[in-house]
Amino acid sequence: MAYNEFAYFYDEFNGAADYDALFRYITGELAAHGVTEGILADLGCGTGDLTLMLTQAGYDVIGIDRSEEMLSVLREKADELGLTGRLLLLRQDLLALDLYGTIRAAVSTFDTFSHIGPLEHFEQAIRNAAYFMEAGGVFVFDVNTPYKHQKILAENTFDLEAEDARCCWRNCFDEDTGRVGITIDIDYLETGEHFQERFCEYSYPLDTVQSLLEKYGFAVARVADGEDFGPVRPDSPRWIITAVKQYTQEGKN
Repeated sequence: MAYNEFAYFYDEFNGAADYDALFRYITGELAAHGVTEGILADLGCGTGDLTLMLTQAGYDVIGIDRSEEMLSVLREKADELGLTGRLLLLRQDLLALDLYGTIRAAVSTFDTFSHIGPLEHFEQAIRNAAYFMEAGGVFVFDVNTPYKHQKILAENTFDLEAEDARCCWRNCFDEDTGRVGITIDIDYLETGEHFQERFCEYSYPLDTVQSLLEKYGFAVARVADGEDFGPVRPDSPRWIITAVKQYTQEGKN
């Protein structure tokens, strides 16, 4: 899935996100495992607020996204901050990831890995992250929980307001697959233009996610509630997982 027209309103519609808290949590997890510098890949970087914060913190960041529209917004932000020459942006699908070398860490936030499914695609994305990760490297990413899909998204509709657009977000939950089909309708207030985007999100039991990480050489170091970064609860809408790449190369090829 790649946001297209929605990319230009993503920041307005995502305005409640606490990037400062997320940045502190992620850099704290990286530092706890000895990664305070080096090459870091932001997988599904979107419009790049976190990408730029990690760049300013001294990491050599590679921002990766399928959406050229998302990357275009990120480039404008980087230009304004004078960071254009300090990060590399790649338009790539995470299922065909090619980083041309190894990385010390990877991060992926705001449901990127929930968009990747079905399960075989989710596994491929983990395998690709493992392939380029140095031994001892750290992978911090979040995924939606089955609870969020069953109880929060479910069959609900959310109306979102931005300064110059309205967005209607409709969900359709498939209990058999754990998949949520999402339809976004965007209406520009000034021009009257209308755009629609469709995509799906997937969720998996936590033990399935942990097993796949272990299969490709990661040891799960921590699982936290992705909303408040505390211990996970039965009603946690999102998990944020810290995994450390081990020396074994099992599953790499």
